[in-house]
Parts: sequence; structure tokens; C-alpha cells
Amino acid sequence: MTSWSLAIANIKKGKSAAFSLFLLIFIAAILLNVGITIILKGTTFYGEKVKELHGQHVSIVINSSDYTSAKEIFFTQYDGVIEAKKESIILLRGSKFRFGESEMSSVAAIHNADDANGGIAPLKLIEKIGVSSDKDIYLPYTFKQSGGYKLADSFTIIEQNAQYKYRIAGFFEATMQATTDMGLMKFYIHGDEYNSLDDQFGTEAEGIHLSAILQDDTLAPKLSADYEKKFPLVNDKTAESFLWSSDVETVKNLFALKTGFIAMILVVFSIIIVCISLIVIKFRVTNSIEDGIVNIGVLKAIGYTSKAIINSIMLQFLMITLVAGSAAVAVYYMVMPVFGKIISSMSGLLWTQKLEFTINASSIVIVLLLVSVVTLFSSMRIKKMPPIAALRGGIQTHSFKINRFPLQSSKGGLSFVLACKTLVANSKYNIMIALILAAVTFASVFSIVLHYNVVSDKTAFIHLTGSESSDVMIQFKPSQDNSGFVNEIEKMDGVEKVALLDIIMTTSEGHAVITYVSDDYSKLNNQTVFEGRYPKHDNELAISWLMASFLNKEIGDTIKLEVGSSSYSYLITGFSQGIGNGKSVSLTVAGMKHLVPSYQGELYHFYLDHIASNTFIEIIKKKYSGQFEQVFNVGETIQGQMSIYSTAMLAVMVLVLSITTLVTVLILYLVIKTMIIKRKKEFGIMKAIGYTTLQIMNQIMYSFVPIVIIGVSVGGILGIKYTNSMLTLLLSGAGIHNVQFVIKGPLIIMLCIGLVILSYIVSMIVARRIKEISAYELITE
Repeated sequence: MTSWSLAIANIKKGKSAAFSLFLLIFIAAILLNVGITIILKGTTFYGEKVKELHGQHVSIVINSSDYTSAKEIFFTQYDGVIEAKKESIILLRGSKFRFGESEMSSVAAIHNADDANGGIAPLKLIEKIGVSSDKDIYLPYTFKQSGGYKLADSFTIIEQNAQYKYRIAGFFEATMQATTDMGLMKFYIHGDEYNSLDDQFGTEAEGIHLSAILQDDTLAPKLSADYEKKFPLVNDKTAESFLWSSDVETVKNLFALKTGFIAMILVVFSIIIVCISLIVIKFRVTNSIEDGIVNIGVLKAIGYTSKAIINSIMLQFLMITLVAGSAAVAVYYMVMPVFGKIISSMSGLLWTQKLEFTINASSIVIVLLLVSVVTLFSSMRIKKMPPIAALRGGIQTHSFKINRFPLQSSKGGLSFVLACKTLVANSKYNIMIALILAAVTFASVFSIVLHYNVVSDKTAFIHLTGSESSDVMIQFKPSQDNSGFVNEIEKMDGVEKVALLDIIMTTSEGHAVITYVSDDYSKLNNQTVFEGRYPKHDNELAISWLMASFLNKEIGDTIKLEVGSSSYSYLITGFSQGIGNGKSVSLTVAGMKHLVPSYQGELYHFYLDHIASNTFIEIIKKKYSGQFEQVFNVGETIQGQMSIYSTAMLAVMVLVLSITTLVTVLILYLVIKTMIIKRKKEFGIMKAIGYTTLQIMNQIMYSFVPIVIIGVSVGGILGIKYTNSMLTLLLSGAGIHNVQFVIKGPLIIMLCIGLVILSYIVSMIVARRIKEISAYELITE
């Protein structure tokens, strides 16, 4: 008999155990494949799409009234630019449209579809209607994936209280201006309708889109910063009414952050499942050695070497791993499109699945190596055991253990005391169960906390992105004193408070910097400064932690900001955080006037009490018509932007909880069945002397449920205590230093109780197999 034959015989002998292990490795391998794919492809996917779609590396959108030929010349003559493009567009700065279940506000850039077939970022349709009409519109692909739209649906844009209805004739891919978190979204309509719309809105809505492709796309942020330095949004001479800019590196990093976060969750969970599989293998190897120790002695006595026996055990588990890994690869190609849709909804780009042989092979090899190491170390006991000792059942010397629960003196019912004796006797198995349940409970708590904060109560997640959670935001006209209007609105019924929070682009050491300006940072709901304090004086600023690390700055150092030809050095008083606000600073109004002496605040946040946002907006529009540029319903806009994250987090939570349930069932099934087989004679004797099946089942249940309670409790406590710490670690690369997600105790308690009840039910169901076997069979089997 060869090692191969021995391995096959062992698998046939423990089919159910082999199948349980197969499922665990199968799940782990799928998660590992998906996670690695998203991590590796997430870093290259966007760049590949930029090349495929001939996408721009830098994009600038301004009003036509602010356009000069010098700005186009700047692009065409900039060192490293190999292609530049100027497009006329219709710029709707206060547009609203339905996205998902909410009405979303966003700047809309309307392009002429008839002029979009060549040059930089041509119109590339993924889907389209065969017969076109005058009222056709083409939307970014994310509107199909997350917005709830399909071909031929009606799409309405609301601008200046007027509705413009179109038929959706197609969906397109674009690497910029195509997702809800960009602040500007582009749409395409055909020439006649474009001209008609242009005539209706007049020169105020005419815009210019400047774009460029560089020989080295990593220089895109520098081009964008140099443009904003040469043509600042505001300075003491001019006040441009609109500027939107983005570059390929910024968008690429934001995309990598969104997809990488989900991928890291999947990889971490797959590692947990792999570790559980390794613990199960350790348990199976140890158990198979104990159960078959006499057979091992016989094999050694007839000439089999320890190496041959160990090889047969290793081959057994490697075969299971290889089959499970191969099956996982096959299923991976069916599962990955589901995650591809999530990625498409986040990026507005079509995910195309390719053959990933390297990733598939790597995941199988990683699991095989881990299984080999664990199996080898677990079976080393065979090498040290003489044949005579094995034939004696492994007994080499007498071993007497303390009887912790003597039947004659221990308190409690007989079944309870026997369960306690079993609990102590099977301490190794109990530790294994507790560790596994602690791990899966922690993962479940992690996913529930994510789901609650991203889907249910979004406030903490919104603050994590750096956004302010006000109710209504009003952008007043530039270069005018708005204090009178603001004070008057602040006194209206239903207005709790008002805070200025302007956003202006500055530069520092050649880098574009998002600069926040406020008159009183203590009024803001989102206190982003986690170390030090916000600026109070005109020579102070708070800087984002990521930017401070990049520039090697500490609190107490100085940093110079520039706007056009003006510059000023500020003292750093604090570090702030926020996803997507990597390079940002916060100034006071007086501090901003060092750079722009004529600065007037434009963007005000209004916090309401006992009045609906839409009602407040209608009142403002009627009473102060013509005094402001735009009014935003912040809640609805955020709801639309967050919908893509909600879908992703819901999918992750359902996946994690489903796998947790399956793992719990498999582990308890494996351990309880093994225990029943090992103690069949003992149970047979118990049934023969009068114990009922229910009493024996309860004894088994009593010996496992306490361990389940301990494992689940430990996992729940660790989840409550360390979920925010783990999120901080995962998001540190995005500029987050301190995550404070809300952790709802009742939800965690419900989860833990649910796992304990599940464990009790599984224990009783598996233990019920005792009823089907007679006392005689249990003793003689």
C-alpha cells in the first residue's frame, strides 16, 4: 500500500470531515482570489481605462466669460503635454436630478454629442438605443449601475425651477466627471437640442472645458497646480465665478481607495477563514493520529517508515486543498462579475473579466504551502513514537490526571457534572472552538459596524470623508458682502445656526492645496482636527495629516501658501483628517485675506431645526431670489453620493454573516460528530444503564454551549474595542488617523445571542444522531 492509497483510504474513512474542510478551504480560496484581484487590478484598472478611452490627464472647467486664449495656450505649450483640447459646453451649476432613491444636486456639464467622436475622451457608448430622437441624452454608466436607470427611461434635469426631460438613449464610460463624488457630472445631447438649450440659458451658462494628455501622467497634479497658481480662482483683481479641476492621479488614488477598502476587508476575512481551516487541519491530524494510533503501530511494525505515514497524511489534506482551490477558481469566475458591478458603480467604468492565471495559481499555492506546514508540524508526533507504544494505544507511561468533578461530591445534576468532566477532558478542542468563534464573531461585528455607519446612520462616515453634515448649503455671488443676507437668514424661524465654510484652491511648494475658510470652526458638526486645534488667528492654519507627513511638517512649523502672486507663511496649529482631502488646510477669514485682501465668503452652511430642507429652500428662493448662485439640499446630495457605498457595504455584510453562519455550523458539526464517534462505547453504556437520548444530547450541548458563549463574547468584545482601530489602520493611507464609527451595543448583543442560539440548535441536531443507533450498536460498532 502506497502513501497515495493510505491518503485515499483516510479520506474515505472521514468523508464528512473531509467535506467540511473542503468547504472551508473553498470559501477561503474564493475570498482570497477576489480580494487579491481587486487589490492588484484596482491599482492598474483605472490607468488601463484611461489609455483605452484616451482619457484626459488633466481637466479644467470654467465659465466662458472667464476664458482667455492664454489659458488654452498654457495647456498647449506646457512642458510634457502631447495633446490638448478645448470644448464648448453648457454649464448648469444648480442642476438636480434623481439618482437612486434621492434627488441629487450637482454641477452638470452638457456636451454636444455630435462633436464628441474624436480627440481627447471621445464619447464611448456601452449601450445605446437603435433609433435616435431629438430628446435623447447619454448618461455616465454609474447611472445604470447605481442610479436605477435603464435604456429608454425618462431622465429629468431641474435647473432654475424648470424641468428638462429627455429619453435615455445610451450609457457611456468616462474616466472623469462620471461619478457622483466628483462634484461635476457630464452628459451628452445631440446638436439641435444642444443649440436649443444653449439659447435658452444664454451666455451665463456657457462654459469651456480644457483638457490635456501628458507624456508622463504622474505630472498631472503639477500641471493642475501650476494652472491654479497662474490663473487663481480668486485674487485681489479678479473673481472667477466657477472653476472645476481634476487630474488623473487624484482620481486614480480615490478609485484605488474605494476599491482597496472593500478588497482589504475580503482579504482579511479570507485570512481569518484560512486560519480557521489550518486550525481544523491541526485538529483533524491530531484526532486521526489518536484514533488510528494502533493502525499506525501496525504500519510501522510491518515496515512503513514514519516518513511514508506522514506523507500519506500530508497528501490527504493537500488533495482536499487542491480540489477545493481548483473548485474555488472555477466559481471565482462566476462570482467576480458581481464584485465587478460594484467596482463599476463606484468608478463609472465597465469591469471586464479576464483570465487571471497568475492570481488563481498564487492563491492555490499560498493555501497549499500553509496546509503543508501545519500538517507537517502536527504529524511530527508519529516520527517520535515507537511501534510498541503505538500498538499500546500511545501509552508510554502511566498518566493520572486530577479529577476536577468527582461524581459523588460535585454539585448539580448528573448530566451537568458529566458535561463538566467532558468540558475539562476536551480542553484542546474547546480552545479551538472558542478561537474560531471569536474570529468569525469579530469579523461579523466589523461588517455590522461598517453597514450601520455607511447605510443606516451615515453621519460618522460622512464626517470621515471630510464633508460637513449641514442641512442646506447656499453659494452666494462672488465679490459681494453677504453678511447682511446671512444674518437675516440666520434669524429666520427653524434656523439653528449658520457657518461659513468656503473652499478655495491655493498652492504650496508646487502642490495644489484644498483650502477651507471659516469664520468659526466650532460651529461645524464635523470637527476634523484630531490633534492640536483649529486656527484662531490670522497667521495660523490646520493642515491635513497626510499633507503634513508628505511635507514632513509638525505642529509648530510654518508653511507658505500662494494664490497668484500673493503668498503668506502660516503657523501650523493642528492636524486634520478626511478621505479624499489629502492635501488640505484650514484658514480663518482674516488669514485668507493675507492672500486675497478683497476676499468675501461665498459658501455658507445652514443647520435647521423643525423645518424640512426643501421647505426652507423654497422660502429662500422666493425671498432672496437673485442674491445667490446656488442652493443645495445637502442631505439629498449626500444620499445620492453614498448610495454606491451602501450597496457595496450591504453586499460585504451579507457575505460575511453568511460565511460566519456556515463556518459555525461546519465547525460544530465536525467537532461534535468526532466526539460522538470517539465516545460511542461510553454513550452505548450510558444508554444501556438507562440514560435517555435527550439526556445524552443535553450533556453534549452543556459541554459545548459554554465554550460557544465564551468564544462569541470574546469576539464581540474585541469587535467593539478594536473595530475602529482596524478601520484606522486600513484607512491610514487615505489620510485617516482616527476613526470614530458608532458601535451600537444592542446590534452586537443580538448578533452574539443569535450565534449562541445557532450553536445550540446545531449541537442538538448533530447530537440527535445518537437516537438512531441502539445501545448494542454503539458498544460493538
